[in-house]
Amino acid sequence: MSTHYLNRFFVPKSVAIVGASEREESVGYRLLLNMQEAGFNGRLYPVNHKHDELLGLKTYPDINAIHDTLDLVVIATPAPTVPGIVRQCGEKGIDSIIVITAGFVELGKAGKRLQQEILDIAHRYNIRIIGPNCLGVIRPSGYLNATFAYGTVQEGHLALVSQSGAVCTAIIDWAQSQGIGFSTVVSMGDAADIDFGEILDFLAMDGKTTGILLYVEGISHARRFLSGLKAAARLKPVILIKSGRHEAGCKAAMSHTGAMIGGDDVF
Repeated sequence: MSTHYLNRFFVPKSVAIVGASEREESVGYRLLLNMQEAGFNGRLYPVNHKHDELLGLKTYPDINAIHDTLDLVVIATPAPTVPGIVRQCGEKGIDSIIVITAGFVELGKAGKRLQQEILDIAHRYNIRIIGPNCLGVIRPSGYLNATFAYGTVQEGHLALVSQSGAVCTAIIDWAQSQGIGFSTVVSMGDAADIDFGEILDFLAMDGKTTGILLYVEGISHARRFLSGLKAAARLKPVILIKSGRHEAGCKAAMSHTGAMIGGDDVF
């Protein structure tokens, strides 16, 4: 069986955390700690130009200083720095990036321009991106927790794909109390590049996943979404929770992911 083109997001052998930090309250610290506590058995590289070591790991000033092939880069630095980091990744031949950072399309025109700059660079170098403005990705079977969520996620057979990071963490917390595990957790955020349709395509063929739970605020590529949904639903049950039925829900979604809300009649 051929390897899916999104495979590096879920079973990477080497991961760099750009924006890893010593501050315990920071996203960068939590990302690095979660990767360690998940027992990631690949090569893990914290990137921080101010420190020589973080959580017992040697740090690197930038991506170029890492003399290794990187399967996945997770970015958690201020929004204006992200285009330059994506460009560095492209020049190094890295094609899979998770952008945790917020401050893009959900903040209006300036944020949209910055997001488009990132996408232009990504397309130039054939880079695929999950995010920005997302929680990250969890794959318990691969000992991968590339998120800044608190708590642990036990392994199971249900995949969770959510546009909202807050809903994602709420479901994870509840599932933990009920002894429910996950095969995969994906926080889509703004879904500027990789969208629901592509994630569904991956999960449809994923042997670790027997059911899929989606939390959707809005769909930007309807045909791709329907194609992925049909492919997945032929093979395993798919549950879709749609927000934005009422005006308050629409406004809330727009304020934090910039989602284009689809009409309920369409769904």
